[in-house]
Order: sequence, then C-alpha cells, then structure tokens
Amino acid sequence: MGWFDKIIGRKDSVAAGFAAMSKLGKPVWSSRNYEAFAHEAYSRNVIAYSAIRMIAQNAAAIPLLAYDDRKNEIIDHPFLKVLKRPNPWQGYEDFIDELISFWRISGNGYIEGVALGSDIKELHALRPDRMKAIAGRRGYPSAWRYTVEGKYFDFDMELHGTKQQPILHVKDFSPIDDWYGMSPIEAGSYAIDVHNAASGFNKALLDNSASPSGAFQVEGEAGANSLTKDQFDRLKSQMTENYAGAKNAGRMMLLEGGLKWVPMGMTLKDLQYTDGKNQVAREIALAFGVPPMLLGIAGDNTFSNYREANRAFHRQTVIPLLCRLLGSISNWVQPTYPGLNLKPDVDQIDALADEREAAWKRVGSADFLTPDEKREALGYSAYQPTAKPGGRIMVNGGLMPIEDALDNTDFSGGPEPVEAEKDNDADSAAT
Repeated sequence: MGWFDKIIGRKDSVAAGFAAMSKLGKPVWSSRNYEAFAHEAYSRNVIAYSAIRMIAQNAAAIPLLAYDDRKNEIIDHPFLKVLKRPNPWQGYEDFIDELISFWRISGNGYIEGVALGSDIKELHALRPDRMKAIAGRRGYPSAWRYTVEGKYFDFDMELHGTKQQPILHVKDFSPIDDWYGMSPIEAGSYAIDVHNAASGFNKALLDNSASPSGAFQVEGEAGANSLTKDQFDRLKSQMTENYAGAKNAGRMMLLEGGLKWVPMGMTLKDLQYTDGKNQVAREIALAFGVPPMLLGIAGDNTFSNYREANRAFHRQTVIPLLCRLLGSISNWVQPTYPGLNLKPDVDQIDALADEREAAWKRVGSADFLTPDEKREALGYSAYQPTAKPGGRIMVNGGLMPIEDALDNTDFSGGPEPVEAEKDNDADSAAT
C-alpha cells in the first residue's frame, strides 16, 4: 500500500494482489476466442444473431434518466449531452447498440472516454478482441492495451481514484477468469454447433436432391456382381450430369443391368431433424435470456401469449442488463461528475404498459399514503410546486388535510356526565 492510499484510508485486497503477482506488468490474454464466437454464432447462426440483435436494439431504445444524490431528477447536465451524441459518428442508440452487441458476443464491453479539460467530451465503444489487460499489483488492470495490426497503445489506469479513468470495462461473471467475463455464447456453444451442423446437413441434403446417401448394388444374371469399366464410367457420368445436385431434384432414375439402389445412413424421420433443430434453438435462446417465442421457434409453449413473453424478456433480460451498464457508467464518471446517477426510464417501455397501469391504480388508491410517498413508490422524486402552469398537480378541492380533520374530531364518545346531571336537575325543578 502506497503513501497516497494511507492518506485516503484505503487498503488493497490481499487475495486480489496475490493473484495478480504472477502476471504483474504483463498482458493477460483471454482464453476465449472472440473471432470464433463472432463467426460461428453471430455471423452464421440465425438464432444467436437474432437474440443478440433483439437484446441490443431493445436496450438502446429505452430512454435514460439522470438523478443527483438526493434522487432529484436532472434535466440539463453536460454528460447527458455527451450521451446524446457520444462521438461524431454515432448517436446514443447506435452507441448503446454497438456496445451491448460487443458485450453479448465476448462477455466484455469497453468504453473509451475522451476528456478535454475537466469534462468528458466523447465516448467510443472498443472492440473486445483488441483489448488486453496489463496486470497490476492491486489485483486489477494497471493499464489496458489496445492493439491494431501489431501496433498498440496503453491506457494508463493507475490513477489512484483521483482522476477520470479513460477506460470502462463491463463484463459478465466468469468463474475461472480473474480479468475477463464469460460470453453467453460459451454457455450455448454446444447448441450453436449442433444447430449449425443441422443447417449444414440440410444444405448438403438439398444439394443432393434431398436424398440420403446410398450405393448401387449389382445383381446381374448368372451371379455377375460387377460392372465393366465402360459400364462403370457411363453410370458415373450419368449420375453426375443427370441426377446429382438440387437442379435435378425429382428426376426419375432408370436402373438397368440388375442395378439396385441401397440407401446408406439415417433418414430424416430417423433423425427427427425438425424437432431436434428446434430443441437446440431453444437452448441457444435460453443462453441469451430471450423467450423462444419471440424468435419464432415453433413448438414452444412456455408462455401463454406473445405479450407475456415480451414482458418477461424486458423484465428479466433487457432492463437488468441496461441497469448494470448505466450503473457502471455512473460509477465510472464520479470523479468528473460527482453524484450523477443514470437509470433507464422503464415508464417508456410499451411492453410494460399493462404492468405500469396496474401499479398506478394500486398506488393511487392507497389513501393512507401521502402524494410524495406515492410518487416515491412509483419511482418519481418528491413533488416540487412551480409557478409554471403545466408543472402543477391538480387535486379535488373538496378534500382537506388529515391534520385539520383530526383537530375537529370529538373523541369523547358522548356527552359529559356532569352536563347530563345538570339537565336532570333542571327537569326535576320544572316538574
């Protein structure tokens, strides 16, 4: 622990520092093959591609909200302007889409913050396969090395928490790696391989006239069980030109000379091709947290309807992922923008409209809650009266504060006993 850490009262983790000593000052290479994940899953598998695109696009479409330490909403803030236009080539939606896509493919996402003076001016999403951690003595990266075509640049991270760090690393949990996250593709890799193999089998089958492999068996007269060279060459030429390939599908074959076609391999019925492919497709969707119904996979009855599946997808996958990302960004920019807290605006999600309406009715009918408590229960800040006509909340004029009602309430339960006795004496005197 250095002198600066003694001043601010911070102590390093002994376990983390011990784990880093073996690779101190050296690049830590990822054990995952990002290029294979990108090619085999994202580029060649329609289920994995659709799942990643659906997560990234839905997350990017959710607006964000900014709050201060007192949970008051911030409308105008320098960092909100940066997020609206992170760099000259991207808007907020494109930036989040790209970042989450990288994150879902590799299990890691990287943001570079370009600072000018005391403010962050630009944000860039960096390719995960180009980033390498330089092990530091504290148990976390002392630098990140970005390599392109043999040339590299090191982003220094040893700033002791007093300045804005240039790189934000978001990652999924990995049980066997101290530096990098585990990709969802790795969990679904077997299912992706099987699905790709099934698609390849289907393509090869169509190229072969949709017929399984087989062989000709010679059953000639007088025990002849072979063809002459001329017969063999002629048969081979006819098969190649007239019967092989998808363009010759359905053409009838005329066999002569005692030839008999013997199928080899399993038939489509034996393989249960369609059911098996749908099953592994559901496993791929499960790895990414996307309900199979949303990906158009037939035979899935997990959800009663599409609306329920879409709501579960946002609640269980999109919103938690976006909350993690915005929370990491909020923590990352604290040295530059103290107290800034970013959250997704879930009230703008159409898939949660029914759920939101039910919550509003339930909280609105709770008469024992104050207006500010109701607003807090629904995720809003306390009401602040304003002179602006459109910023006021109108209430029923016949209502009165509960304190006034309590002050005017008689809790005696009946007339005073003394008063009753006086009335009785007056009645006796009159008689």
